[in-house]
Amino acid sequence: MNSLDRRGFLKIASAAGAAAALAACGGPSTSGGPAAAATVDYTGVTPAPEITWWSSNPGGSEPVSREIIEAFHRSQSGIRVNLVTAGAHYEEIAQRFQTAQAGGAGNLPDIVLLSDVWWFRYYMQRSIVDLTPLTAALGWDLSDYRQGLVDDYSYDGKLWAIPWARSTPLFYYNKAHWAAAGLPDRAPETWAEFAEWGPRLQAAGTGVQKAFQNPALADYAGWSFQNNLWGEGGGWSSDWTVTTDAAGSVKALQHLQDAVYTGGWAGVASTDGVTDLGAGAVSSTIGSTGSLVTLLKAATFDVGAGFLPKGPVTGPVCPTGGAGVGIPAAITPERQLAAATFIRFLTTPENTVKMSAATGYMPVRTSADISSLVATAPQRQVAIDQLTVTRVQDRARVFLPGADQEIARSAANILTQRADVATEMGTLEKTLEGIYTTDVQPNI
Repeated sequence: MNSLDRRGFLKIASAAGAAAALAACGGPSTSGGPAAAATVDYTGVTPAPEITWWSSNPGGSEPVSREIIEAFHRSQSGIRVNLVTAGAHYEEIAQRFQTAQAGGAGNLPDIVLLSDVWWFRYYMQRSIVDLTPLTAALGWDLSDYRQGLVDDYSYDGKLWAIPWARSTPLFYYNKAHWAAAGLPDRAPETWAEFAEWGPRLQAAGTGVQKAFQNPALADYAGWSFQNNLWGEGGGWSSDWTVTTDAAGSVKALQHLQDAVYTGGWAGVASTDGVTDLGAGAVSSTIGSTGSLVTLLKAATFDVGAGFLPKGPVTGPVCPTGGAGVGIPAAITPERQLAAATFIRFLTTPENTVKMSAATGYMPVRTSADISSLVATAPQRQVAIDQLTVTRVQDRARVFLPGADQEIARSAANILTQRADVATEMGTLEKTLEGIYTTDVQPNI
């Protein structure tokens, strides 16, 4: 994966120049960080006639995005939308957007796809706009959006993106392998229960490499392992306090390591655990709901799906994830208003169902009619039901620049190099604290 790590991000940010990122700022910040962007008054503003949307088309969503754009054009004649594939994945589009800051408003898109681990960097640079005044100007009621998904983009009492390609992790399994092992047709309720099931699956004679495949660490360790940490009462952080070395966090990673080395029934995906499951190489994995459509097409067996397993500590253990759409702060109010007008259309209940049908991402509106989705793939109902028990991600993962890569590096040391868990998690704590102190605290 062509990741942009913390050092790469900071280098690009320096090249772009703080002045460019803060060009639209004014007034003192009450938080002690950089000056807050001035609130724009959209009274009397006429939307720009043409806007550009930068996307990486997550989940192969380009066809449905273009379909929605054409429907928007038919619904009105004042605004035209150009869709630009600005990167192959979240990191590439983030890098392109960051670099564009140096060229001024003329080089910026009007709408940009913002992943869960990238949008906060642009908040710190003041390079994306607070959407609250735009929703007010358009009379845009957000009460029908799933509150947990909206909360992911809220900070300092303001809203910085609208949910679009949103997901949660799901527990996926091969129903035939479950039957061969004499297991009930459901996901394990707890990790302790799965620790009993794993050896039975491994010994069931199904010919798989492993009963369970941990997700590819570079893509998913920081995201999906929150489930394991939260279930043990740990986490990557609590508010701004890094907690990777807390007892619950260490215990959760020790259980994962034991399943790989001591139990021998769990492996680690080199590229994609869902692909491994779809190919029949493993019996189960955890993957994004955004992978559901691809998995159902690839699998030659009945695919089971369930909630993420719980731990001994009570509380939600499923993180949300994916991407939303935001608007640059440096573009004109006319462009901002046009962009918001299209985003409102993009995320109507009908269009969010279209997105979900094409990709497996979550319908982001509570009033969305999901009957057609569930009729074609009952597993979707599991994913939608799990939204009621999700939890906003730890700030250490999504708000610290480059933290996701640092977490993945530590997870790889633990699960592929058998590093001492307590030592590795202690080292990670110091690394993440350093990122917060140097790169985040001065900017919030």
